[in-house]
Amino acid sequence: MKILKIIGIIALVALIGIQFIPTTRNQSDIVPVTDFITTNNPPNEVESILRTSCYDCHSNSTAYPWYNKIQPAAMYLEDHIKHGKEELNFNEFGDYSDRRKKSKLKSILRQVEQNEMPLESYTLIHRDAKISDSEKELVLNWIDKVLDSI
Repeated sequence: MKILKIIGIIALVALIGIQFIPTTRNQSDIVPVTDFITTNNPPNEVESILRTSCYDCHSNSTAYPWYNKIQPAAMYLEDHIKHGKEELNFNEFGDYSDRRKKSKLKSILRQVEQNEMPLESYTLIHRDAKISDSEKELVLNWIDKVLDSI
């Protein structure tokens, strides 16, 4: 019993201690001219879907949930956003070469079609980020049109 008490105290101290580890916040009020929505001017429905389901992890402006200040959740979010932006940053899309734009758009098509994006771990908490079949069709058809224009 004494061992469990010691383990509990150590775990509590560790949990309190990691609260002091700082994380980087991904927030910017500036919408660059290279932003995907700015450069491609999607219909309002498509823009809304992209902002709700994609932009938190794939842009320079994340709308953080209430638990973003609690470790280890904050570290997980920071890492997840960092990797998402490395893969695709909608705010920098206009700076991509045409070849890279096409590649990213094809990747979006494939991942949305196969329900790989948005991630299930994200939609579990952010229910409004789930993309319905009709929304998926709307986004995919619009991205096909953008692909044809590049």
